[in-house]
This record gives sequence, structure tokens and C-alpha cells, in this order.
Amino acid sequence: MSWLKISFAVKKDQLNFVTERLELAGAQAVTIEDAGEHPLFDLLDGESPVWDNSLATGLFNAERGLDTVIAELTGTFAPKNLPDYRVASLPDQDWERCWMDRFQPMHYGRDLWICPTWCDVPDPDATNVMLDPGMAFGSGSHETTRLCMQWLTKQQLIGKKIIDFGCGSGILAITALKLGAASALGVDIDPQALKASSSNAEINEVSEKLQLFLSEQLPENSRGDIVFANILAGTLIDLKSHLLEMRAQQGVLVLSGILRTQETLIVDAFEPGNILQVGKDGDWLMVTVKEKSSSGNLRSL
Repeated sequence: MSWLKISFAVKKDQLNFVTERLELAGAQAVTIEDAGEHPLFDLLDGESPVWDNSLATGLFNAERGLDTVIAELTGTFAPKNLPDYRVASLPDQDWERCWMDRFQPMHYGRDLWICPTWCDVPDPDATNVMLDPGMAFGSGSHETTRLCMQWLTKQQLIGKKIIDFGCGSGILAITALKLGAASALGVDIDPQALKASSSNAEINEVSEKLQLFLSEQLPENSRGDIVFANILAGTLIDLKSHLLEMRAQQGVLVLSGILRTQETLIVDAFEPGNILQVGKDGDWLMVTVKEKSSSGNLRSL
């Protein structure tokens, strides 16, 4: 089945009206995008993004014909005139295959590869982490995960215990185990993430070393030599005390999911009593947090 995308440039005060009309006209899906360059992050649970200028798009079955769809839209907007719109055709395709084709092996450090499970490994002699993200976040391609991965390849991990808070696909915990860590805990609020992590751990033959918990089920005494928290800045600040408590003595807390514009917020929250180092990739930051009194073998960014 092919599709028609019909889009309207919309001011904030007209957004609900326009999206309702798209639905009334029979749109199979309605999306809202930023029409400018003002991305919104750290929205509250259940809060929808609303920009000053948005692009509201309805997706219609092309078999209905453009003239029919426009006539339906004209009727739903009446007695107001139909605003200016833009039409694009969207051919039917195998969306899963399209995504799979875009997710290719990624190289980190000297000899670490993150490889999709459907690809051949580029270097059989390297450390290869086979990954299928499924419905969970964490393919290694986003800057927030990439910063953590690049840092991880520089660390001495033999004997270390890892906590991956917000584990998603399990990429960080599983990679650490493949690089020599002794054990790992993966924590997430999403059961689908734990399923993805469990499957990926089995593929990489590290299941016996990885324990997985929903966040509310994590044992209170859980401690890690390295604690990853690759989530949003606002959540990092809200969970500050909990995250610091999970960091073992002489351990390090690794914070990611932080925009450059949020650096001051994170530094102000975590700097008291700690030594912070900042790594940057595009618009994103990673911050390592160590106690001022600690001394260990963790290498700088």
C-alpha cells in the first residue's frame, strides 16, 4: 500500500484544530514536527511537544486518490478555507528491512565492533558485540551511546562490576562484559528493554554474568565500579542521590543523554564532593563523576 502525506504549517494556537481535522478526514496517522530549529527535550511524562511553528502531517491511503482526500479535508475545515498544504507520495516498502539496511557495523577503539545480528562481522579476530536493539533504545549510533562506548574502550575492566541504569538494548553492559568486566546489572523501566537486553546477552554468551531488573525491583545494596546512566538530564538530576549511592567506593558514575546547553545544570548538581570530566560529541555531552577522595585506574576522557 502506498500513501499520501499532506502537511500543513501550523501556529501553536491552531495545532489542535488542524490535527483534529486531519483525523476527521480519515488520516491513518497524524504526526507533529518542529517547523523551525528548536528541538524540545526533557518533556514531562505524558506531555506532548508543542513548538511555536509546527508541521502537522496526515498520512492517507493513496488508493483514495488525492482529489478525494482534499475534498474531505476541505469539508472538515469548513466554514474556514483550507490552508496551504504540501503533498508528498510515500511508496510502500519493507520498513523493517529499510531500518536494518541503515544499521551497519560500528567500530570503536582499536578492536571493538558493534555488529547487527543480521550482518557478518568485519573482523572475526576483534571483540564483536552482536546486537539486535528490537524495540529498545541503544544501537550505538546515537551520540549519547557513542560517547559511552568510546570511553568504555579506554578503561581497564578486568574484575569490574558494571551497572547500566536505563540499559535499553543492553549495549553498554554487554560490551563491558565482552571487554572483561566480571559482572553487570541492567536496569530499565521498560520490560521490552529487559527482553532486548536478555536476548542480546544470550547472543553474546554473557547471560550468566548479566542480571536484569525493572528499576523498582533493583536490590537496595546494588553497587557498581562503573555506573552508566544514559538517560535525560532532568531525570539524571532527579535521580542524583540514587545514582551516586550505586557508585562503589573509588568507582565512577558515567552520565550521558545531556545536551551542551544543559552542562551547567549537570555540573552544578553533581560537582559538590566530586571530580567531573566532560566529553563532547556534536550537541551532546557525557560527564564522568568520581569522588574527590577516590583514586583508581580509570582513564580520562
